[in-house]
Amino acid sequence: MKISIQPSALSDLRRGFWFYEGRGRSLGGYFLDSLYSDIDSLLLFAGTHPLHQGRFHRMLSDRFPFAVYYRIEEGVVLVVAVLDLRRDPDVNAKSLQDVN
Repeated sequence: MKISIQPSALSDLRRGFWFYEGRGRSLGGYFLDSLYSDIDSLLLFAGTHPLHQGRFHRMLSDRFPFAVYYRIEEGVVLVVAVLDLRRDPDVNAKSLQDVN
């Protein structure tokens, strides 16, 4: 199986990086390391996470209040969003609606 991080998810990761980088030196790097480790775990566990909004699997991050949203198409794990769970749930729902 292969993992593909879509541009929308890369943008989410960048936003999270800058948020945490502003909180403490090197915290942004730790955030990215942690989230990429979570995403890498999808090589073993893709498809085992519950469906969210009937379209995407949702995996909760181990170290940060973020969720990784993905779908599986033709043997490829497509990571479509990495959303901050502290945000308004309606804002996150809208973000997922905007993802193809």
